[in-house]
Amino acid sequence: MSASTDLDTLADFFDRYGVALTCGDVPAIVRCYALPGLVVADTYSFSFTSPARVALSFVGAAPDYQDRELVAAHARIGDVQPVSALLTMVAVEWEFLDSQGLAVPGERYRYLLRTTGEGPAICTVIRTA
Repeated sequence: MSASTDLDTLADFFDRYGVALTCGDVPAIVRCYALPGLVVADTYSFSFTSPARVALSFVGAAPDYQDRELVAAHARIGDVQPVSALLTMVAVEWEFLDSQGLAVPGERYRYLLRTTGEGPAICTVIRTA
């Protein structure tokens, strides 16, 4: 097993993650994370040490997607950098569609992914400018 830099594998992973986010499928979101995990932003950081903690952190996100009427998310994969034998850093810009079919500006993140027997899993999420 080695760090995944294959764009098809990464696109499939982020497609599943995007569907889970916009549908509010918390169990599917949880399955996208390696534990322990970390989220880092300009003004806060928090860690996940259990599947329940991952789920708890995303329970509040689902209503935000619904309030904004976001129905689809697409990850535009940018820079892909192997970090080690099993770790890959991936730059992603999210593009969203609302219920009217209009594009909604997304956000940019860097994801540190660990390659596991089941495929990529998110170790660290960093919100970027």
